[in-house]
Amino acid sequence: MNEVIKALKERRSIRKFKPELPSRADLEQIIDAGLYAASGMGKQSDIVIAVTDKTLRDKISDDNRKILGADEGFDPFYGAPAILLVLADKSVATHIYDGSLMLGNLMNAAHSLGLGSIWIHRCREEFEQEDYSRMLADLGIEGDYEGIGHLAVGYVDGDAPAPAPRRDGRVYWCE
Repeated sequence: MNEVIKALKERRSIRKFKPELPSRADLEQIIDAGLYAASGMGKQSDIVIAVTDKTLRDKISDDNRKILGADEGFDPFYGAPAILLVLADKSVATHIYDGSLMLGNLMNAAHSLGLGSIWIHRCREEFEQEDYSRMLADLGIEGDYEGIGHLAVGYVDGDAPAPAPRRDGRVYWCE
């Protein structure tokens, strides 16, 4: 089987990570793969914010937990030490699709490097808060961005889950 197709079929969402931070080189490779995702009309409306600072990572996790309505102490990022925040420029009609495709590339790139990942939602709600608008300004990011998703990344703690059976009746041919 083709290596790319094999990787696409084997990648799984991971819900238990080791605390060790992946190397910056690996994170840079993952991000670079994300930057090559397809985008509507080639506008590349999406951006990535790589969070490896534990204090900031924990703040984002707690804010995400509160939005989720989960109990205190729950980590929506499952212990992953790195979070890649994907945002996209709201002025571009395809911004949600662009960011979603970037997240797909990021997940597959992480898997190809032997790292686990999981796409976590509620990024939009976070970036509607003042703290996160200030974060963008502090980073020198101008414009009107919408949070598309977080990618929690790290070393898998344990075995990756088995794939769920694929549902029948999802393919139609017009021949």
